[in-house]
This record gives sequence, structure tokens and C-alpha cells, in this order.
Amino acid sequence: MTDAKKTGEPQPRTPAGEPQRPAGEPQVPAGEAAAAGAPGGGRPSRRSVLGWGGAGLALGAAAAGGTAAALRIGEDASPAAAAGDAIPFHGAHQAGIATPVQDRLHFAAFDVTTSDRAALVKVLQEWTAAAARLTAGHEIGEGAVPGNDELPPDDTGEALGLKPSRLTLTFGIGPGLFEKDGKDRFGLKDRRPKALIDLPVFPGDNLDAARSGGDLCVQACADDPQVAVHAIRNLARIGMGKVAIRWSQLGFGKTSSTTPDAQTPRNMMGFKDGTRNIAGTETDRLDEHVWVGEKDGPDWMTGGSYLVARRIRMHIETWDRTSLAEQEDIFGRDKAEGAPVGKEREHDEPLLKAMKPDAHVRLAHPDSNNGVTILRRGYSFTDGTDKLGRLDAGLFFIAYQKDVRDGFVPLQMNLARNDSLNEYIQHVGSAVFAVPPGVRDKDDWWGKALFA
Repeated sequence: MTDAKKTGEPQPRTPAGEPQRPAGEPQVPAGEAAAAGAPGGGRPSRRSVLGWGGAGLALGAAAAGGTAAALRIGEDASPAAAAGDAIPFHGAHQAGIATPVQDRLHFAAFDVTTSDRAALVKVLQEWTAAAARLTAGHEIGEGAVPGNDELPPDDTGEALGLKPSRLTLTFGIGPGLFEKDGKDRFGLKDRRPKALIDLPVFPGDNLDAARSGGDLCVQACADDPQVAVHAIRNLARIGMGKVAIRWSQLGFGKTSSTTPDAQTPRNMMGFKDGTRNIAGTETDRLDEHVWVGEKDGPDWMTGGSYLVARRIRMHIETWDRTSLAEQEDIFGRDKAEGAPVGKEREHDEPLLKAMKPDAHVRLAHPDSNNGVTILRRGYSFTDGTDKLGRLDAGLFFIAYQKDVRDGFVPLQMNLARNDSLNEYIQHVGSAVFAVPPGVRDKDDWWGKALFA
């Protein structure tokens, strides 16, 4: 191995731009998991290809376009976000749940198109190996500029030169993988957790089938939108012919925080959102409300969680014509500070009886739902305008909990029936997934215990 490869420095290039490799040097297989995520393994990281300078970041931000055009570095940004650090991929729980919330999201739901169990397992193994490398800031396989320019690159290359940007990739399994149309597709029907229910139809739902469901999902969160998009793009590419994206959602402007000292973000209606969210440091609350315990379900889910994703469209134009007083009554908080009715500061304990009976905060509070508590990890979205020129915008709601039956379902049923906010929002997409525990080491992979 050359000194350049030992140090991770960029290799010299020929005039045509192809990396020079010593004769006889072995190539890194595209699906190799042994070096997954290891800073010294395989090709140099995407950071070392173009360096740590700002040029790579500027290029990535500009190329992303639209609502995901630039990083939002505000007073609520954490030091890790500013530094572009990598978040460890391996661990007891999957990253991207209790992890400090990043600024950007690319969420993708997949349909499994193969009927071959072995082929599906291979995809999950290759996805895991790729995810470990991507979250560490490395290219996949031989990278974006392979030694043989007659073959397509293993990595699509749009993240070359970009920092890891705290990328996390969180994997989930939908009900359809266990049974679809009455068929036990992969011999997993008897292993479906009881908590992984088909969500009921809630009052006011107007769900689009094309934006709902999915056999698998991957939640990509990062502080650079191009890093998140790159990750989903490459996982979809790896699974081509065996899985296909059913729907996806880009998100920006996180609407909740798992960092206690961070400024609470605002949603598209201008109100602070997720003030009472579970913090990533509250291990007791996470164990009580988020992580599946040994007695809570099948063994393969111990240490995991259950994810509910809802695409909630906001009737922005109607909301914008509503008086401030009515807006504050609807939420039960003031718009400037986020303080509950009758209080001065955002984090003051709310007096629920001081709010209107149909105020959102009052109805969503654990005291109004027999203690129901979920971990929120949502993002705002804007997807252009509809045929009438109305902004297609709102909240991509993501919630994690120990059991959907005791978490999201009773909470949403209460809100759907009584919340005055329903006049201004509508749920148009929905999905639920079982999120297995974390990948322990290089020999583990997403869903391994399920298929054992």
C-alpha cells in the first residue's frame, strides 16, 4: 500500500483524472463489509478526495437546489453540526432516533420486488455495509472514480468532498414484508411483532396510497441535504431489481429537538414545535417510552423501536389569513416566546385548564392521554404548488415509540376527533415500521436477527 493510502491523502491523478494505482494492488469489492465504516479501510474518504475546504460544501449546497439549497446554521445548531462530524453507525440502538436532530431529511419507503429470500438478505447485508461507510464519510466500494473507467462507478459521486455532516441512516421494516395480500412472502409471518399493526383510519384522513405504506424504509438525516440525498440514491441503486422506492420525502427545518439546551425549532405555521420532546440524554424516559424491552415483544426487536411517519399538509393560505389571537388559541401557546397560556416562558409547566378545550397543546399533552409519550423527529416540507396555486407544504411527522398501540394511535385519535388545528391541516400520507436494534459490529446487519 502506498504512503498516500496509509495517510488517507488524495492519490495522484493522471491528466484524464483517473487515480493511479500501484500495479497488482487489490481492488476493494463493492459489497465488502469487512472495512465498512473503518477510516483506514478501502478507498480514502470523500473528505480526503477534495479536502476539507469550503468549496466542496458550497458545491453540494448549490447543487441541491430548492428548499434544500443551503445549511441552516443558527443559534440552535450544535457544535457537532458545525464541525460536520461523523456519528457512530454501530451500537445497541440505531442512530437517528435519540441522536441530536440534524437539519435535513430524506426519507424513503421501499417495496420489495423480489420473491427470493436470499436475494433480499443480500440486499440488507449490502445496504448495511454501505450505510456504515456512508455515515463515516467514505465512498461505497471502489468509489466514484474506479480504476476501470469502462465500468459504472460504485458510488454516484455527488458527495465527494463533503463532510459526513452527522449523517444517520435508520432502517425499518413494514407490515408488508411479513404478509401481503394474504401471502407469507418470506416465511416471516409468524415473526411479525404484535405492536406492528396496520394503522386505523383516523377521522379526517385523506391518505394517498402512492405516499403511504412500504415494505422497508430508510430515514436519512444530515446537516447537508446533498449528503442525505446521496445516501438514499446509492442505497436504491444497490437494491435495484430487488427493491424499488415506493415514495420519498425531503424535509428541512427540523420541527423537534432531542437536545435539551437547543432552541426549539418552529413549524411552517410559525409556532415552536416539540417543546416537551424526549431528550436524547433522558435514558430513563427513552427506556420507558421509546426502546423495546426484553418483555415487550419478539427477541429480534429488543433494543429497537416503532416508527410512524405521517405526511401532514398545512392549508397555509387559510392559516395566513387567521388572526394572531386565534392562532395562539388554537395552539395554546404564544407565538413569540412559545409560552403556554398564562405563562411567561416556553418551558413553564402548562396549565391545561387555562387553554381552550380544543387547543392543540392541551389535547396532545400526556395528562390528556393517560400518560402517552412519544419521541418526535419531524421536518417541514415544501413540494411546490398544486393546480390551484396553493403551496404544497406542511409537516412530515415522524414519531418513535415502544408500542404504536399505546403511543401514536390513542394520541392521534384524540387529536383527530377534537383538535381545532384540524381546520388547517390534513393527513395525506401514512406509514408504520418496526425499527430493529442497532448493528452491533461488522458481522451484524440490518434485520439479521429477524432472518435468523
